[in-house]
Amino acid sequence: MPNGTISAMPPLYQRAGAYIPRVATVHDLCGYGKCSLGIAIPVLSAAGCDVCPVPTGLFSSHTAFPGWYMHDTTEILSDYLAAWSNIGVEIDAVYSGFLGAPEQVDRIRDLYTMYPKALRVVDPVMADHGKVYPTYTPELCAAMAELAEGADILTPNLTEAAIILGEPIEDAWAGENISDDEAHRLAEGLLAKGTKTVVLKGIQRGDGLIRNFVATQNGSFFEVNNELLPYMLHGTGDLYCSCLLAAVMAGRPTDEAVAFAGDFVHDAMIVSSQQPQFQDRGVSFEPLLGKVTALLA
Repeated sequence: MPNGTISAMPPLYQRAGAYIPRVATVHDLCGYGKCSLGIAIPVLSAAGCDVCPVPTGLFSSHTAFPGWYMHDTTEILSDYLAAWSNIGVEIDAVYSGFLGAPEQVDRIRDLYTMYPKALRVVDPVMADHGKVYPTYTPELCAAMAELAEGADILTPNLTEAAIILGEPIEDAWAGENISDDEAHRLAEGLLAKGTKTVVLKGIQRGDGLIRNFVATQNGSFFEVNNELLPYMLHGTGDLYCSCLLAAVMAGRPTDEAVAFAGDFVHDAMIVSSQQPQFQDRGVSFEPLLGKVTALLA
């Protein structure tokens, strides 16, 4: 359960009767090793959303596998989104994750201009454990940091928070053992850049828990924690943010949404551990999708 200071938290999205909201999901598509669109599409669909993918790149597998292939889709995105505009597509939320080039940030801004009332959800997927992902250039990291400004929901890990704030990535950021005060400082720095809700992910202190800290512009600052399992899986960050947004689009308040996301990822990691080669193939969540659908009850 959340602990800390929690001010009144109305839902970030008001679900209206039988209306099915549309979510533009700006992520890469990965052929093997579940992540990105392979997670966002089924999870948000289970929450009763119409998922409208905007593929930022095509990958043969996630990048932990050797010899992966990537096709950058940057050059097609302007025409892709213009076609949406020409047929009157309406969007209720813009959810961005992994990007392939700095110019793709401009395409996300195009979406913000096209849909000024849409919820802006930014998962700044670019680094972890003190290391930047291999396809990310300094220019792309800088563009991602700019995109974080003004997000309605921002979900960085500690390494990504350091990049966005312009602070050095050192072993201290990768160790993930930071105090409540330091977590608060980082979150406040991100709020000062215009983010409305910050979810700072993955703090570990050697006590068997994994902590996520939530801070909002209305003064809330609280922790939501789960059991820390003794293994890591590719795609859990994508699953966390997708579940968080699924709960938000179902009309749940932020504190409920972050608790749901943490619980779901924990349970999916246990399901994953029962699969062959689970630490390579990515997070398995399919048997649990009924829990997402239950958010609509």
